[in-house]
Amino acid sequence: MIPIERIRAAAERAAPHVLRTPVLPLGEGVHLKLECLQPTGSFKVRGFFARALQLTDEERARGLLTVSAGNAAAACSYVAHHLGLRCRVVMYEEAPEAKKENVRRWGATPIFLSHDGVHAWLHDRGWESEPETFIHPFADPEVMAGHGGLGLELLEQVPGMERVVIPVGGGGLAGGVASALKSARSGVRVVGVQSSGYSSMTASLAAGRPVEVEARTIADGTTAPVDPGNLALLGEVVDEWITVPEERLKPSIGELAVRAKVVGEGAGVLAYAALAQLEPGPDTVAIVSGGNLAPSLLAESLA
Repeated sequence: MIPIERIRAAAERAAPHVLRTPVLPLGEGVHLKLECLQPTGSFKVRGFFARALQLTDEERARGLLTVSAGNAAAACSYVAHHLGLRCRVVMYEEAPEAKKENVRRWGATPIFLSHDGVHAWLHDRGWESEPETFIHPFADPEVMAGHGGLGLELLEQVPGMERVVIPVGGGGLAGGVASALKSARSGVRVVGVQSSGYSSMTASLAAGRPVEVEARTIADGTTAPVDPGNLALLGEVVDEWITVPEERLKPSIGELAVRAKVVGEGAGVLAYAALAQLEPGPDTVAIVSGGNLAPSLLAESLA
């Protein structure tokens, strides 16, 4: 697990720059943690501030670089803008326009590659030949520790919490939050959620090694490759896994908007959608990890 002292230090660095997001009660012992309300629309700013504020002056002077399906790209761009740094981001060319616009809004330069090209760039450690300081979007321990600040908030906001449901892509959010919860209150049950359209982590856990699966999901924020270190960490701190049928995601976007007045993207509604597959009873928090989706998809979901 990530040490709780490291999580507390990372969360303290990031705290002046991120939102302590609210928890919304849905009734019957269910709450939503609204990370979709962060400045860039997702939890990613927590970890990127935690890491960037730890860099040396020389590392900052080189500018920042990351790779992303979209939300980490926006977070890196936002952090760089607020710290007065240059920034470039490698991202999927098929990323939603809303996520591309988030990058441009904060003055960063996007570099578009195919889905396979992004994974190959990561596998081949393409950042090593680039001039900027690279921040890994989901496997950097300090980024994960920054995300763990969300878990510390939950311990205060929902004192009776018995279960937390977390969407899983590369595993940075789940690794950080679960480490915080398990260190402070080991009895909290952690549930990891993926879509049947991209169940990379569950497939890798079953195989005992990282495996590639084809992405056929609107939860584009979860379509990261599996890092061996994160695979081992999640195998340690996640108690239960749920695979949500892909066809449930689009209706869940509309249901969440109507029921809770909350806009979540495909990855952002995974935990909410998984609630229907869980036994009711324990005081439960579902994390709405992001809300950056195309207006057309929201309209289709509401229809």
